Amino acid sequence: MIDPHANSFVDPLVAKTRRQFLRDCVVGLGSAAVAGMLAKQGLATMSLDDVQVGHGPGVRAPHFPAKVKTIIYLFMNGAPSQLDLFDYKPKLNELDMKDCPEEFLKGERFAFIRGTPKLLGTPYTFAQYGQSGALVSELLPHTASIADDLTFVKTCKTDAFNHAPAELFINSGLARVGRPSMGSWLTYGLGSECEDLPGFIVMLSGGGQPSGGCSCWSSGFLPTSYQGVPLRTASDPVLFVKDPAGVTRQQRRRTLDAARDLNKLRLDAVGDPEIATRINSFEMAYRMQSSVPELMDISKESKETLEMYGAEPGKGSFANNCLLARRLAQRGVRCIQLYHRGWDSHGTSPGDDIITSLRQRCVETDKACAALVTDLKERGMLDSTLVIWGGEFGRTPMNEARNGSKFLGRDHHARAFTMWFAGAGIRKGITIGQTDDLGYNIEKDPLHVHDLHATILHLMGIDHTRLTFKSQGRDFRLTDVHGELFKPLLA
Repeated sequence: MIDPHANSFVDPLVAKTRRQFLRDCVVGLGSAAVAGMLAKQGLATMSLDDVQVGHGPGVRAPHFPAKVKTIIYLFMNGAPSQLDLFDYKPKLNELDMKDCPEEFLKGERFAFIRGTPKLLGTPYTFAQYGQSGALVSELLPHTASIADDLTFVKTCKTDAFNHAPAELFINSGLARVGRPSMGSWLTYGLGSECEDLPGFIVMLSGGGQPSGGCSCWSSGFLPTSYQGVPLRTASDPVLFVKDPAGVTRQQRRRTLDAARDLNKLRLDAVGDPEIATRINSFEMAYRMQSSVPELMDISKESKETLEMYGAEPGKGSFANNCLLARRLAQRGVRCIQLYHRGWDSHGTSPGDDIITSLRQRCVETDKACAALVTDLKERGMLDSTLVIWGGEFGRTPMNEARNGSKFLGRDHHARAFTMWFAGAGIRKGITIGQTDDLGYNIEKDPLHVHDLHATILHLMGIDHTRLTFKSQGRDFRLTDVHGELFKPLLA
């Protein structure tokens, strides 16, 4: 009798079902398409043969010599009031609690203001600082002390006036979810010098995520290896990186080796770049088990450094995050983004007004921001780093007075807001741009979000029109079909 279970040769083509045959045909065509697409990327080309187990994409050459190697973006989530911090308007103080002129209200949309609002002068005093004579509010004495190292742009503008869309817009160039963030574009285009940490790291303080959520640091349609990785300053710095209880390092290494080999077999068969991402993410997590604890141990910093930042080892704070940002930059991380929540000064209560809440946000951040710039400068790192400070939009020159509130606050304002910059490739110790007497409209040197993105990429050695990725049948870029260099900022 012939044993039906005995081994015998079966032609693989005969053994395939019709469904399997068609699937493999489609995958093969898809692999060819992916390879062709990657080959056309120029700056960010990575073939399947380039995947090295245990290594990320490495460093890629820019389009032209870069002025900046690292971005540290201090994102003041909620939109700081530029009129109470940087853009002093004596005329607005003269007209305090007068009706806002009709010319500013006709056809205008606000998030919460209704009817005819009252103009609101600043309750804070301003002074000029440094040789540059920059005007800075009494709320930011530490920032004022480094005025000559900063470049203030008072004429930033955006297209969105609600938090989540505006946060997405300033981070990804689109006011809806789905597009890659700027940090993802930068690591896609340039890679990272650090093999033991992700190229794009995000840290949060002030009470939770931004309104736009993790989409603010998403990789969108780019491979997920380029998304921002949140780093927590309390408890486990990175979730799910620790070995499970009872698993030794040797066991974990053997498990990862087996998973790597299986994933590589699948990668060779179907050519899906996300499999390469999976391989490298597992290896990165393994390396981070050693690199992250050492990174997070700020107790090794000098007493003077900790005092300069206002940092306290073991605690979660914006000050600790700023110190960690410097440590990340030293290790070659490409893009570091810090979010500090709580700047939404509507004036519905002391928890969101410009008297109590705004002052508290400044206390939480001012010293550490100045310390970061000073520390980078003293270490010679400011020559290759760009520090950016700002929110998603500005605040109105009018008092919001929602539901008759007696607390002072300002509504969202997309037409004009202030950001400051420090570091490589830019003009230092100057103020750029001018708004009208009430701080409502821009009169000179507007900086649109698309132009901001184009200029940052330029400083990193990237032509924003050439850094593209094909998705859904067309080439996309951070600036989409927009963006011009903001030349007043460039050195």
